[in-house]
Amino acid sequence: MDVSIDCFSELGNVTAYNNTAFEEIAERIKEADIVVANKSRLNEETLKDAKNVKLICEFATGFDNVDVEYCKSRGIGVCNVRDYSTDMVAQHTFAMALFLSEKLSHYDTFVKSGQYANHNRFSYFELPFTELAGKTWGIIGMGNIGRKVAKIASAFGCKVIFYSVTGKSTVTEYERVDFDTLVKESDYLSLHCPLSDLTRGIINKDALKKMKKTAILLNVARGPVIVQNDLYDALVSDEIAAAGLDVLEKEPIAKDNPLGDIKDSTKLIITPHLAWASVEARERCVKLNYDNIKAFLEGKELCRVDK
Repeated sequence: MDVSIDCFSELGNVTAYNNTAFEEIAERIKEADIVVANKSRLNEETLKDAKNVKLICEFATGFDNVDVEYCKSRGIGVCNVRDYSTDMVAQHTFAMALFLSEKLSHYDTFVKSGQYANHNRFSYFELPFTELAGKTWGIIGMGNIGRKVAKIASAFGCKVIFYSVTGKSTVTEYERVDFDTLVKESDYLSLHCPLSDLTRGIINKDALKKMKKTAILLNVARGPVIVQNDLYDALVSDEIAAAGLDVLEKEPIAKDNPLGDIKDSTKLIITPHLAWASVEARERCVKLNYDNIKAFLEGKELCRVDK
């Protein structure tokens, strides 16, 4: 492992597992006092026999895999970690945006296939590409990551607009618009919202049909905020130009996911839920989880989501 978790041994006896299938969860946590997990489903089914559990620490910001209400009924505290991966997720958002907008896969293939060596000019730009400057960058989810993306997009010369899912956003630096305006005007639309009843399937066939044919959609939030079959249809029918996805409805990707059939990387790039996972971000995540556990053992509350 390239990031050490040895610090947890300072707080108690540690048993660590690299991977845990759903059917293994209950057995592995039944004697635990504190559970540190990432995306493992922790609910009545998996927790009912874990009589000693007093604290669950999510090794991430999102905690939709934890049944917080059930934990409250048991008096189990729930923590998450915040702002540990903001820089990396924002960086990955622009890595995908630039990869797609500049058609980099096409031009890399052109050179490495030997076509450039046989070309009669020094420069080749058959597939048109455009600048970020002067474009409209739309955002759903103006939390820490959304604001970081907005700041970078502004530095590139983009006009930034955003939609508040709850209607309660206090962000004033950027223009807030309604959903229809957002999808119709955005040249780039990036998703940074948590998964909730309000965001599940928010990008569906109706939204995609309203987007520009030149638009690029970027999802580094949660897979189910996009209806995958609708996105597939939009891409193969050229309703939008391209999409970059770091998250999917089912992870790892389902073998029958139609998006996996789109092999043209100028139209679709999919990465395996890694936007959060730089070495630095994972080191911060370990440290923040350590701090959460230490605070709990000292009778303090830190990053609690059950309160």
